[in-house]
Amino acid sequence: MNTRGPVTPAEGETFAQVLAALKDEYGTNDSRIAERIGAHVSTVNNWAHGKSQPRPAAIRAISREFPKFTEERLFAAIGKRAPAPLPPDKRAAVLEVFDRLTEEQQEMLLIQASAVADTNERPA
Repeated sequence: MNTRGPVTPAEGETFAQVLAALKDEYGTNDSRIAERIGAHVSTVNNWAHGKSQPRPAAIRAISREFPKFTEERLFAAIGKRAPAPLPPDKRAAVLEVFDRLTEEQQEMLLIQASAVADTNERPA
């Protein structure tokens, strides 16, 4: 295993390319990655072959388990900007406001927030 710091991203790299670089950097394979992040090996294999892309939770798990590969790089490889971390005080504030909403308002807010998050495309 290499002991250098974070690996510099290449402009325009795909998630499959990032995953190949990760496997090379850490001397690992799809099975070990899947085991470490709690995913099925076929899921990781699909990412490796460009058949699908990971969801945000999987990207966070990959970055946590393989810290040389930052969330910023992993998200960029799927054409997204990395979401900002939500500190505990802000999380508590969001939940406090959410708890004051009616069921219909909560549903509407979730739909709106999901739509905004889905537009989180990486700038060209």
